[in-house]
Amino acid sequence: MNYLLYGTEKYLIDKEIKNVISNNNFEDLNISKYDLEFNTIKEILEDAKTVSLFDDNKLIIVDNASIFSRTTKKIDDVDLLEDYLKNNNSNTFIIFINHNEKVDSVKKIFKNIKEHGKIKEFNAEKNIVSNVKGMFDDYKISIELVELLISRVGKNLEILYNEVEKLKIYKIDDKIITKEDIINLSIENVDIDIFKFVDDIINKNKSNAIKTYKELLKINEEPIKIIALISSKFRLMYQATLLAKKGYTEDDISLILKVHKYPVHLAIISGYKYNPKILLKYLSDLADLDIGIKTGEKDKELALELFILSL
Repeated sequence: MNYLLYGTEKYLIDKEIKNVISNNNFEDLNISKYDLEFNTIKEILEDAKTVSLFDDNKLIIVDNASIFSRTTKKIDDVDLLEDYLKNNNSNTFIIFINHNEKVDSVKKIFKNIKEHGKIKEFNAEKNIVSNVKGMFDDYKISIELVELLISRVGKNLEILYNEVEKLKIYKIDDKIITKEDIINLSIENVDIDIFKFVDDIINKNKSNAIKTYKELLKINEEPIKIIALISSKFRLMYQATLLAKKGYTEDDISLILKVHKYPVHLAIISGYKYNPKILLKYLSDLADLDIGIKTGEKDKELALELFILSL
């Protein structure tokens, strides 16, 4: 059996792989891992066609399977893989992992695996409440409190999983999660909405931007790190939008900038709203701010707040 697992939610993809391993009783010795950024299709197929030493089923996991994305990058031997999928080794399972939000359903290789395997999508927006509720196992928690946790922590399931585990350990005796538990134990993750923070800065929504900045300071984020984070978003917005205007696809831009496709997608959406000269000016101002803090000329906590207020 062959699988294509795609989407931005690594937690759900990892969970599905564990299910495949458990349901088919794969031993560690019969599991191989490859990465298409470093390994070739030919290497993977040589392994796939080889019979296990113990005459058992074996599993091959192929990460970063960009062959299923829309890209101009040439990948060798895709035709060999297409031939293999039509006449695959019945003792070999292959799981292809693509971390993009979408794959290219027009591609021949996509149609091939759809016909001769299974395709599953794993993006966080779908059924996120039920996914998080399931993390609590036999603990008692209402849907309303699950939604509260998500609103505080964000929609990244890996981060949510860690917060859920923390709550479960804290309430291991009675296994009842309350609103107070969530407020007191979970950390508000304002970083996940950094584009909103950047938008507030550019749009001069000073009160919202200051509020977010204060929350970041509360969780002991260093102002220098916050400045670097904001600068990186401005830079990505500027570069991604510039490349998009030249006709590059999101997959191409992701490869050129060595950034995951989803942040590129958000950067282009945000970048189109603003004049490139404004983005460059803010980058210059933030660089001066960074130098001023590091040389001791500016107070590290007050400097960024004053920058936001001066917009």
